Amino acid sequence: MNTVADNPLLDFSALPRFDAIAPSHVAPAIDALLKEADAALENVTAPEFPADWSALSARLDVSTERLSRAWGAVGHLNSVADTPELRTAYNEALPRVTEFWTRLGADERLYAKYKAMDVSRLNPEQAQAHRNAMRGFVLGGAELQGEAKQRFAWLQERQAELAQKFSENALDATDSFSLYVSPEDLDGVPADVQQATRAAALAVGQAGHKLTLKMPCYLPVMQFARSSALREKLYRAYVTRASDQAEGEATRFDNTAIMAELLALRHEEAQLLGHRHFADVSLVPKMAESPEQVIGFLRDLAHKARPYAEQDVKDLREFAAQELGISNPQPWDWPYIGEKLKEARYAFSDQEIKPYFTAPKVLAGLFQIVETLFEVSIRRDIAPVWHPLVEFYRIERRTATGPELVGQFYLDPAARNGKRGGAWMDDVRARWLRPDDGSVQTPVAHLVCNFAEGVEVNGVRQPPLLTHDDVITLFHEFGHGLHHMLTRVNERDVSGISGVEWDAVELPSQFMENFCWEWDVLKHMTSHVDTGAPLPRDLFDKMLAAKNFQSGLQTLRQVEFSLFDMLLHSQPAPVSSGEDILALLSQVRDEVAVLQPPPYSRTPHTFSHIFAGGYSAGYYSYKWAEVLSADAYSAFEEAARASGHSTLDVATGRRYREAILEAGGSRPAIESFKAFRGREPGLDALLRHQGMA
Repeated sequence: MNTVADNPLLDFSALPRFDAIAPSHVAPAIDALLKEADAALENVTAPEFPADWSALSARLDVSTERLSRAWGAVGHLNSVADTPELRTAYNEALPRVTEFWTRLGADERLYAKYKAMDVSRLNPEQAQAHRNAMRGFVLGGAELQGEAKQRFAWLQERQAELAQKFSENALDATDSFSLYVSPEDLDGVPADVQQATRAAALAVGQAGHKLTLKMPCYLPVMQFARSSALREKLYRAYVTRASDQAEGEATRFDNTAIMAELLALRHEEAQLLGHRHFADVSLVPKMAESPEQVIGFLRDLAHKARPYAEQDVKDLREFAAQELGISNPQPWDWPYIGEKLKEARYAFSDQEIKPYFTAPKVLAGLFQIVETLFEVSIRRDIAPVWHPLVEFYRIERRTATGPELVGQFYLDPAARNGKRGGAWMDDVRARWLRPDDGSVQTPVAHLVCNFAEGVEVNGVRQPPLLTHDDVITLFHEFGHGLHHMLTRVNERDVSGISGVEWDAVELPSQFMENFCWEWDVLKHMTSHVDTGAPLPRDLFDKMLAAKNFQSGLQTLRQVEFSLFDMLLHSQPAPVSSGEDILALLSQVRDEVAVLQPPPYSRTPHTFSHIFAGGYSAGYYSYKWAEVLSADAYSAFEEAARASGHSTLDVATGRRYREAILEAGGSRPAIESFKAFRGREPGLDALLRHQGMA
């Protein structure tokens, strides 16, 4: 299976053949591509090979990019279409792939070639990529010798193995839970959720309703079910996933030991590289200058948000006692109380607007915004996909000679078993002026969400209905996608999101969320599932009034996660046990939280961002980038005030696209921000947007 005809993972002639990739293809393809990449590495590190950027790129980068694309396809399928066979194939290949990338990043001979390059001959994009590469060699252990180098390589492989197992445990713990309840138990739960849970029970031949811990089921039950006992049961199952506190056999997914070992290995890695702790290593390529600066930023934000959060809790307690007869609210009661208070205060419920947000109409509205602001067009396209509900699109730019392909993307919106939770954007391939044939490779992205599927009513399949939070999530991920796809940078390592500092990479995603709160935008992307009527203005006004409901609590929750992450990775000695991890979390909560969870809660055990993603000592990036995104969006608000029109200002959109989206990682993020705003970012816009000014 080592030929293109036999193995779709070795076919780079077009888009990935996702419908043809089987677990049996993984090992032979990865073997062949590793062999090819190894040969390229030996070739370019030979004494006679020139220390020339273009020559090295044409030989080495072409080979490693093929490996990245094939392995990326396997990793993607592992996240969205997990099977026991694919998981086995992925885990078998993972150590070998990790070993190659670790060895490449630490190769002294390759490092020497980069050192010997004449940087004055590089264009600005290449020069930025060269600076990043030099930094990467140092962080990759290229300056280590002997046993230290071997130990560093082992640390990388072991960490990759542990992160994968953490992710598997979180997925399996979520998928393994189900609870069958009667229709009476679901009193208060929205009709569409009841229909979906009834259908789920019928699909497995069970009576009643099947409840799961997937967000489209879990969240509305917690918000609307009148049964406190049911909410408690679901809450306990959710907050003890992948932990020692899970019930019955589910304890086999316990992530405690994995977390402790990962933290110890990260600390050792930092020490080998000459840093105090892993937080120092994590921040080297970021905007923030030090863990101390980040911790100060987070504590300052917590201080500003705390009075608002305390008022939020006071309001909830008073309402619960006076209106709901709940004198001593428990953790599983807060979502229910919050929803009831919002309904009472604003005559507004998330479920009231949900029928207006049909997925096709929302998507059409999103596309219209992007087409207007960024002067492109989006239309359906054809590609092999991994699931029938996956859609594929192309983005084109209008030119004097006709439409020009800018990028393409897959959209996988629905939650299902075998697909990890959350939402994310990932790249299939990057924009690149290919050094092998001189062609411009256009970027391709994955946009993945976990929304509920449409339910069948009277024999007719309805379109999926989105909550407003779902809409915000979709816009968020699309913002990442635009950053990846609208780039005009030709150097792969700094095109799109590549090379962008991690604490700035959320700017374009959070920026897009703002349009979900604009009437001139929203009215074009709503259509009632039964009547086709757009969202009424009075309902929008209620939604807007409720926008910053509990923003103090929500801000403190994000600060709690971020501060916990940063302190966890900046201890002078590694946090080496599950007890120590929970003790530190308790300490953080004592400092910033105004609501405490029960002792059995184990939220770190499914905190995949920091234990299985790229956010270790970097979760603060969401709040850091929110400052940038809010300030960037205020430019559109200023344009709207000046013109008397909507925030869909084409001239401002063009400046934003050119300064931030098109520039990608080709220059420091602060330079791109200042190119757009003409000044340094400020905190005022964020506090104003969140009602805490």
